[in-house]
Amino acid sequence: MNNILDAKHTAAGAARLLQSDYGLEKQGFANLRKVYWNLPAAALYEEAISRQEGSLSHMGALLVDTGKHTGRSPNDRFIVKEETTSDKVWWGDYNRPFSQDKFNGLYKRLRGFLEGRDVFVQDCYGGADPGYRLPVRVITERSWHSLFASNMLLKPATAEEHRRFVPEFTVVSVPSFQADPQADGTKSGTFILVDFAQRLCLIGGTGYGGEIKKSIFSILNYLLPLKGVLPMHCSANIGPDNDAALFFGLSGTGKTTLSADPARRLIGDDEHGWSDAGVFNFEAGCYAKVIRLSPTAEPQITSAVRRFGAILENVVFDPATRLIDLDDESRTENTRASYPLEFIANAVPEKTGGHPRNIIFLTCDAFGVMPPIARLTPDQALYQFISGYTSKVAGTEAGLGKEPQMTFSTCFGAPFMVQHPSVYAGLLKRKVLQHGVNCWLVNTGWVGGAYGVGKRISIRHTRGLLDAVLSGKFLNVEFGQDPVFGFQVPKSCDGVPAGVLNPADSWPDKALYAQKYRELAARFSENFKKFESSCPAEVRAAGPMR
Repeated sequence: MNNILDAKHTAAGAARLLQSDYGLEKQGFANLRKVYWNLPAAALYEEAISRQEGSLSHMGALLVDTGKHTGRSPNDRFIVKEETTSDKVWWGDYNRPFSQDKFNGLYKRLRGFLEGRDVFVQDCYGGADPGYRLPVRVITERSWHSLFASNMLLKPATAEEHRRFVPEFTVVSVPSFQADPQADGTKSGTFILVDFAQRLCLIGGTGYGGEIKKSIFSILNYLLPLKGVLPMHCSANIGPDNDAALFFGLSGTGKTTLSADPARRLIGDDEHGWSDAGVFNFEAGCYAKVIRLSPTAEPQITSAVRRFGAILENVVFDPATRLIDLDDESRTENTRASYPLEFIANAVPEKTGGHPRNIIFLTCDAFGVMPPIARLTPDQALYQFISGYTSKVAGTEAGLGKEPQMTFSTCFGAPFMVQHPSVYAGLLKRKVLQHGVNCWLVNTGWVGGAYGVGKRISIRHTRGLLDAVLSGKFLNVEFGQDPVFGFQVPKSCDGVPAGVLNPADSWPDKALYAQKYRELAARFSENFKKFESSCPAEVRAAGPMR
């Protein structure tokens, strides 16, 4: 609820204490009622509660409802097609072209809509490496979105740094502003528009916090390869010997859960860059799915999401006791928590690490036929990276039901890859070969049958397999060749039953298992046809065995 009644708010006196000299008037905004600059979490809590944007949970987390949209709206995302982007953007289903004139017209109306209203500003950085970080200004209509930006991005360290801050990209999020599809050229009233020439991103018609986060990720995915840096949809951690590991995967495959390992230090849970110096987090926080969060399997995340400073999106709670219910999916299965990275006790303060020793591609196989882990050659790793096979799980995007949907999301993050996949694949191959990285495919999906018949692999078993990878134990065990994909599958692992290691053993009907596996392989081959012309022969040959 915006402050249209001109009520006095608690944080009004602190609104300009951390103001930048580069004000909003220099970006075309005029007649704003009040601008709240870079407020800390406590002040943003007060604003969110007084404006009826959220409620306080029994342990201090802020409870908010994102409205109609409880997940991303990929069909409402567009990129302005102009001279600098026309030959660099991977135009298609994920990157739809948008008119410069339409963008300018909508932006003008959006600025007019904000006249007489309060806005919140967070001046932040995307990227922990000072050599590649992007100064980003996030302007929001809602105070909790400002807290979200503060949680998720890196902040200037001093008041003087705030004062001298000049954004190189600006994100404007106004959920109550709706586009006119007929006049604006959008598909609906919801829009996520990026203009690289003007360094602007506009978000309207949706209150889902993830749109802010993923828009900045998409921006970095376009800009960083131009500097030779590989942007990655992955989590990252470091072991006792400073051995970094990367975990690629779509939402719901286990990136956040598996990287939050008490035996290793967390660099970040979702978005990273890989430069010639090593890996670095794009963010300062985590954005975790919390539906059915397990205190036993995920103790660090379970603790983090309850703390003061965390934001819980669409989590059901008792209005009398303010106790939260993380098992209740009646609002959405895509319940989320945003919290600062330091809420994880063993997080790396610098949010950086060296070059990885291991790369893990996480796939959620709803067919229930892929092995829980396989060792990949560099060319097989490129094939799997370009393919990006997984199953989208309920709630992460608009329109998803309860049943997982099979998908091939190139680079394990196609909706956020703005340049052609060959750009990211080329950077990955060069770095894997240069640093001698071990590559693995890990299935966090189903065993004993497809979704609805089998059951999902337990986190305990997956952690056991990853421990064998990260400790180096799998470098000295016997492997067998997978008959369909040709990658190497370990024949044993302490603590993991044979029926899990070899999925065929857990299927009552072995002939049906083989049939379904071949069907999946055929889907791989069909999907890869659209990339064959841009791939070398050795990568094309690294797919399913013919």
